[in-house]
Amino acid sequence: MAVNSKRLELTALEHFPAVEPGDDLAELLVNSFLRNGIELRDGDVLVLAQKIVSKAEDRYRTLKDVEPSDDARQLADEVDKDARLIQLILDESTEVVRKRKGVIIVRHRLGLVHANAGIDQSNIEHSNAEPRALLLPENPDATARALRAQLQISCGASVAIIINDSAGRAWRNGTCGIAIGAAGFATVADLVGEADMFGRQLLVSSVGVADELAAAASFIMGQAAEATPVVIIRGANIQQHPNSCAADLIRDKHLDLFG
Repeated sequence: MAVNSKRLELTALEHFPAVEPGDDLAELLVNSFLRNGIELRDGDVLVLAQKIVSKAEDRYRTLKDVEPSDDARQLADEVDKDARLIQLILDESTEVVRKRKGVIIVRHRLGLVHANAGIDQSNIEHSNAEPRALLLPENPDATARALRAQLQISCGASVAIIINDSAGRAWRNGTCGIAIGAAGFATVADLVGEADMFGRQLLVSSVGVADELAAAASFIMGQAAEATPVVIIRGANIQQHPNSCAADLIRDKHLDLFG
């Protein structure tokens, strides 16, 4: 299965509006396509930042409404974080994987191994008096499937959807974009059985297609005040797949040497 592309074109949608709870993302996207003079084509990959999905789904939590448990208070002392934030992290997680001062790595209920369960307090409106946090989407793969179906009706194009987020990586400094939700294409390309350039058969190789595209889009989106949370990728040689999703990228726990 060939997955490489000779050329990719990435375009960030300009002037995308601030997203509020209850907003229809498909409607916002269609209007933004019109403002940017973009017409979707079959095979395009639409990458959305996790934050706008979480905002639309009202995944906000106000810390003053959180009552930390004894476990949360103890862990907060160990990692030097707000006990209310730790309670939210524990509520979203199945286990604590690693911890030290300032850092807590957990296995999210979605299967992701993530710092702080992906909970963030940047680029959201809140005050020091009433801080709040934003959780990951409830079911990002389901959101991606629904959004893809809506855009196919609205725009008449068969596109792929990725919801991306930034995550740290074992052994590497710096965060990198990963796919936490996806629909419409094979998120992992299995190359086992194919030949390398010298004719040797590949035995274990696979490509995390969705993560590679998510990382490319993340670089265009930026991490600070750029306000460009949607990127269209054109030219990706993706393989259509009706059932593949971002969950396919998560390695089974018993095979994970680092988690």
